[in-house]
Amino acid sequence: MKRQKKRKIVLKTVIALFILIALGLLGYNSYPELALSNNAKVDKLVVYKSKRSLLAYSDGRLLKTYRISLGRRPIGAKQFEGDLKTPEGLYTINDKNQYSDYHKNLGVSYPNQADIAQAKALGKAAGGDIKIHGLRNGMGFIGKLQRHMDWTLGCMALTNSEIDELFKAVPIGTPIEIKP
Repeated sequence: MKRQKKRKIVLKTVIALFILIALGLLGYNSYPELALSNNAKVDKLVVYKSKRSLLAYSDGRLLKTYRISLGRRPIGAKQFEGDLKTPEGLYTINDKNQYSDYHKNLGVSYPNQADIAQAKALGKAAGGDIKIHGLRNGMGFIGKLQRHMDWTLGCMALTNSEIDELFKAVPIGTPIEIKP
């Protein structure tokens, strides 16, 4: 009898703990963050892979810092297609796609000539299609929770509302520096 009571108490405690964790995650995911102003114009992006951060600048002034997810193997520069790394170096935003499989995206001009030469020296293709993007279509409910793991194939991922902001504020041709 005592053992049964103990099991019920443990089960109720586990259920209560689960509910508290779920409510905490729901609160975290739905808590609003400061947004860029509607008329913001970003003229430079800087990514610090080790900090999982993307910084948006205008006229040398930091407008906003975003928390990002990276490729599944985030340490080190991208060397070739399929290595699951996010590139490092100087690039530009060379495309905007509002019909992406990942909400919206901003294209990064990877690979440059040095990237192509490095991959070729390894006997591999450099690859391409590096993007700053939102969540896969239909998965937007994940929201900020996506920030807690590196899950892309080499891209930089934001929440859908964050990529909406940048999509509007970042013109094609904007420089992006991706640092270790």
